[in-house]
Amino acid sequence: MAATPPMHLKARKKPRQARAAATLDAIFEATIQVLLAEGLHRLTTTRVAERAGVSVGSMYQYFPNKQALLYALNERYLDIVAEKVETTCQNKHGATTSEMVNALVDAYWQAKTERSDVTRALYRSAVELDNEALIEAFAKRVDAATIAMLSSASDASYVNLALINTTLLSVIFGTVRNVFERDLPAALEAEIRDQLAMMCLCYLEAVRISKT
Repeated sequence: MAATPPMHLKARKKPRQARAAATLDAIFEATIQVLLAEGLHRLTTTRVAERAGVSVGSMYQYFPNKQALLYALNERYLDIVAEKVETTCQNKHGATTSEMVNALVDAYWQAKTERSDVTRALYRSAVELDNEALIEAFAKRVDAATIAMLSSASDASYVNLALINTTLLSVIFGTVRNVFERDLPAALEAEIRDQLAMMCLCYLEAVRISKT
């Protein structure tokens, strides 16, 4: 994620070797485990280091504090989600609007539900972070991918695609977040996913210019 974090949230160093990358992976996974088992308020770098099997000194080499660790974890998570959306959009260039919307909703929904408990934990952790730059970088990547996809639609074009795209993504992102925050039953979540795709398609149908 091409975002410049605030100085107090900046990681001390980046891994340059496979061993260091593996250590960082262990730290991130341990952070998730502590968040899920003990909650945000009991998360400390010491607890994470113990669960990851690394020394507190090694932990401190990467992250000066709890907030910096959470920032890096959220950055990694958003980078994964952005990559999945970008790949999906690229694969749907030239498709119909219906195919595009269903693929986009599926990709974002699956990225968020692959580990639902982690998604919920990260949503909660974000309240402690100055993550405006991180969210902006994520939004720019997704905006670019979805605009490029929609502009290639085989059955429609749009007068103000930037506005339409922002509206569409706001609906998708907001709906998915609401589902997680309410912790709805799985069956109801699936039904809402289908309703979300329908709502997005109806909106695009209303604002499109036919190519036929």
